[in-house]
Amino acid sequence: HVQLVESGGGSVQAGGSLRLSCSASGNTVSRRCMGWFRQAPGKEREGVAAIGSDARARYADSVKGRFTIYEDRDKNTLYLQMNSLKPEDTAMYYCAADLWGPDWCHQYGMGTGYRYWGQGTQVTVS
Repeated sequence: HVQLVESGGGSVQAGGSLRLSCSASGNTVSRRCMGWFRQAPGKEREGVAAIGSDARARYADSVKGRFTIYEDRDKNTLYLQMNSLKPEDTAMYYCAADLWGPDWCHQYGMGTGYRYWGQGTQVTVS
């Protein structure tokens, strides 16, 4: 079992930056896939970015060039650096994890099929 706790959300003006963190504990192993998702009111949860144990990352088209996903494995922490934020980035942001290999992660990591989810952190851009 893996526990995930997000932090770093908040309110920011358009054009600003935020860095989200996701602390992982429990059965954290080297072979895993992690992702960031978001859900705005009345909309489905969507994949924002995902990263595998080989450090290959994928991004939603809407955030490419603005957001960066990366890990600090010594700290078991996943990050999402968000720059040039737009009002349409406003949503609850969730961290997710599963014990997938890098190829599976690269193919399916932007989908919502993860077993482990955090509680979310709110990002509001005005």
